[in-house]
Amino acid sequence: MTYVITEPCIGVKDASCVDVCPVDCIHTTEEDEQYYIDPDICIDCAACETVCPVNAIFHEDYVPDQWKEYTEKNARWFLEHDTSKGFRPRTERH
Repeated sequence: MTYVITEPCIGVKDASCVDVCPVDCIHTTEEDEQYYIDPDICIDCAACETVCPVNAIFHEDYVPDQWKEYTEKNARWFLEHDTSKGFRPRTERH
């Protein structure tokens, strides 16, 4: 199972979720409008969900119908980006 970042994240990119993730599975690029959760690394801990200031993160089983396509969008992002070499630096929030 995994968590999914949906439309409310677009344009916000707060990074609170990044800072609390214990397995460093949330990534983005400067060009992207939102963060993405790697479904192969996510351990289903819900830490990111509780800190999201715009309520954009949902367990994959509970993604609202209007944002269901974000489950595939998150997974596809990791097929197109290599995050194995420290792709995204930690933010300054700790």
